[in-house]
Amino acid sequence: MNALFALLLLPTVLLPSPLPGAPAGAPGKPKVEAAALIRVDKSEHRLELVAQGGRVIKTYKVALGSGGAGPKRFEGDKVTPVGTYRVKGRFKGLFHQFLNVTYPNDEDRARFAELKRRGEVPPGRTVGFGIGIHGVGQRDWNAVHKQSDWTHGCIALDDAEIDELSRLVPDDTTLVITD
Repeated sequence: MNALFALLLLPTVLLPSPLPGAPAGAPGKPKVEAAALIRVDKSEHRLELVAQGGRVIKTYKVALGSGGAGPKRFEGDKVTPVGTYRVKGRFKGLFHQFLNVTYPNDEDRARFAELKRRGEVPPGRTVGFGIGIHGVGQRDWNAVHKQSDWTHGCIALDDAEIDELSRLVPDDTTLVITD
């Protein structure tokens, strides 16, 4: 019995104990706080995750829609929209991982209605939908895809980056996209 007790006690004698007040357990990576805001600057091809209080947690280089600057006008124009949106839902598979964005908002719908009234929308086009933040879904394209804008209006990161971003961005996080 004494030998069994000694074997059970041995690890606590040989292994260092944590400092007083230090949490028990194995040390891990420092916890990164969740993002309170996502900012995308289209002209800089930069996405920033911002903590409560305004501190930038993480910055990523991104690829955007190939339609250029300005607000999205209609479905198929390949422009990444400009405005304030929210992250609403996510799913894996499409482009590795896809965070859905609440495009169109009220301003987008009003702009589209005015463009349509003036005859500036091609026949059969709608305001559009399905804008998101996503990966590429093809290992060989990681990093390389950012050399040009290729999406149809979305914001694209490398697959590992969208995985990280997804962990740091809860649903309903505000997304602000500027030119």
